[in-house]
Amino acid sequence: MWIGTANITGFDPVRLAPRASVVNHRHMAILSDRWIRNEVRHSGMIEPFVEGQKREGCISYGLSSYGYDARVADEFKIFTNVDNALVDPKDFSSNSFVDRKTDVCVIPPNSFVLARTVEYFRIPRDVLVICLGKSTYARCGIIVNVTPLEPEWEGHVTLEFSNTTPLPAKIYANEGACQFLFLKGNEPCETSYAERSGKYMGQRGVTLPKL
Repeated sequence: MWIGTANITGFDPVRLAPRASVVNHRHMAILSDRWIRNEVRHSGMIEPFVEGQKREGCISYGLSSYGYDARVADEFKIFTNVDNALVDPKDFSSNSFVDRKTDVCVIPPNSFVLARTVEYFRIPRDVLVICLGKSTYARCGIIVNVTPLEPEWEGHVTLEFSNTTPLPAKIYANEGACQFLFLKGNEPCETSYAERSGKYMGQRGVTLPKL
């Protein structure tokens, strides 16, 4: 008998070959400026929408190569502990915040504010959106936190700005705050955020935690 497999009695290369998977393994793709623009025209995914980057004299915002830089609106909820309140995600008190409508919000040292995007988002069924803070703020010790925008969610995005420094920090309304990246799934999801009747569906304004 030869050492080579070609002469082994009963050898069937077809039977021994690994089976092709029936699962769709197409990789999740990050979507381009062209796709974002077309989706806005088709479904109103971002409203209002700024074509191209606006950067002169401000923190940049608008359409970028593979994402969209959103603006922060002029509505802020500044965290305060004047009543010695306990921070409880299951029972969050609105008394823990002071409301301000202003062009420049000052965050106290080692504190945070809640705000919202100028833009209203409508997310397609086969897309997931993640958010990253602007480097301009990050280099000043100001962190922007947003959870993913799920398929078929819509609303204003509530933003959380954390001032990690021991000094007061400024946030500029109607200027860039964060960048949204759009990821297309390998197939449409089985159940969307809208079909689950998500508690933050259609939110407008700055929205506090809900249970």
